[in-house]
Amino acid sequence: MPNILIIDDERPIRSTLRDILEYEKMNVVEAEDGKKGIAQFRKESFDLVLCDIKMPGMDGIEVLEMMQALDPDVPVIMISGHGTIETAVDALKRGAYDYIPKPPDLNRLLVSVRNALDRQSLVKETRTLKKKVGEKGSSPILGESDAVVEIRNMINKVAPTDARVMITGSNGVGKELVARQLHEKSDRKKAPFIEVNCAAIPSELIESELFGHEKGSFTSAIKQRIGKFEQASRGTLFLDEIGDMSASAQAKVLRALQEDVITRVGGEKQIKVNPRVIAATNKDLKEEIAAGRFREDLYHRLSVIIIDVPSLNDRKADIPLLTQHFLALIAQEQGSQVKAITDEALVELQQINWTGNIRQLRNTIERLVIMSDEHIDLGLVKKYA
Repeated sequence: MPNILIIDDERPIRSTLRDILEYEKMNVVEAEDGKKGIAQFRKESFDLVLCDIKMPGMDGIEVLEMMQALDPDVPVIMISGHGTIETAVDALKRGAYDYIPKPPDLNRLLVSVRNALDRQSLVKETRTLKKKVGEKGSSPILGESDAVVEIRNMINKVAPTDARVMITGSNGVGKELVARQLHEKSDRKKAPFIEVNCAAIPSELIESELFGHEKGSFTSAIKQRIGKFEQASRGTLFLDEIGDMSASAQAKVLRALQEDVITRVGGEKQIKVNPRVIAATNKDLKEEIAAGRFREDLYHRLSVIIIDVPSLNDRKADIPLLTQHFLALIAQEQGSQVKAITDEALVELQQINWTGNIRQLRNTIERLVIMSDEHIDLGLVKKYA
C-alpha cells in the first residue's frame, strides 16, 4: 500500500485529498505546515508527497528543496490556489514531479498520483537490480596482491558496523572506492552516500557546506540550506581530504561526532544527526598534528579503523588485471570492441613509475586504445605510455 504525505494548512483540502486517496487504497499521513511535514518526512518513508505552496512559516518551495536534499527520489506534487505559470515553472525547475492548481481536478490529480507512484516503483526496482548486480559482480577494488586482499577483508569486517574509518593513501589510489564499498556493504546502503571534498571548498564556506545555514545568516544566504551532516543522517558521510579542513570546521566536526548534534550557521537550534562518518586523506595526519594544523582529538575520533590504500607502485602485480578491466570499461564507453594487448606490452606497463597511481593508469590505457589500430603492442606502450 503506497504511503503518501499531505502537507497543507487548509484542513478541508487535507480531508478531501485523504478521502480520495484512501478510497484508492493508499495510506495517508497529514501535516498542517511545512515544519511538521519535514519532521514527518524524516521520521518515516514515503512513496509520494502532496505539498501546498502558500503556507505560513515555511512555504512549499522551501519544503520541496529540503525534501530534495533529504531524498531526491521521492516525487513531490505541488498544489496551490494562488499559483501562476511562473510559480509552476519554478516548482518544476526545483525538482517537483508535477504542479496542480486548487481546487484540484480530481481526475488529473489521480492520474498524476498514479504516474508518480509508477515512477517511484521503477526507481525501487532499479535500486534492487543494482543491488543484485553488485552482489553478483566482483568488488570494484580490483587486484590479487596481498595488500588489496587485506583491504577487501577489512571492508567485509568493518562495513556492517558503525565504526568510523580513516582511509589513507596518496592521490589516485582509490580511497573513494574503499569508502563506497564500506557504504554498499553496510546496513546504511539504502540511505544516501554523501561526499564532501574538503580541499575543494573554500575555508569560509566549509561550515555552511557541512552544517547548513539559516536564511539571512550571511550576505548571500537568501534561503535556508541543509548541510551534508543532515543529508547523510542514517547514511554515510565521506569527508575526503580531511587534512585540508580549517581549524574552525574541525572543532565543529568534533562536537558533531561527540554529541551527534549540529547547529546550522546563523542558527541556535540543535539538530540531531546520525551519519556514519568515513574520512580520507593523502597527508600524514600525525605530522599535521605535530605542526598544529590538525586536532589530535578529532584524529582519534575519526580513526577507530585505519585502512591504508597502497600506491600502484607497491602493487604492480595487479597491473595486468587492472589493464584488462580498463580496456573492457573503455570499450563499453566507446561502444567498440575490446582492444587486445600483448604480454610484452603488459610487462612494459609494470616497469613504469606510476606516480599518479590508478588514475594515471586508467588515462594511459585510454590513450593507448585511441592511438592503437587492432591491438596494443610493446612499441605503442613505449611511445605513448
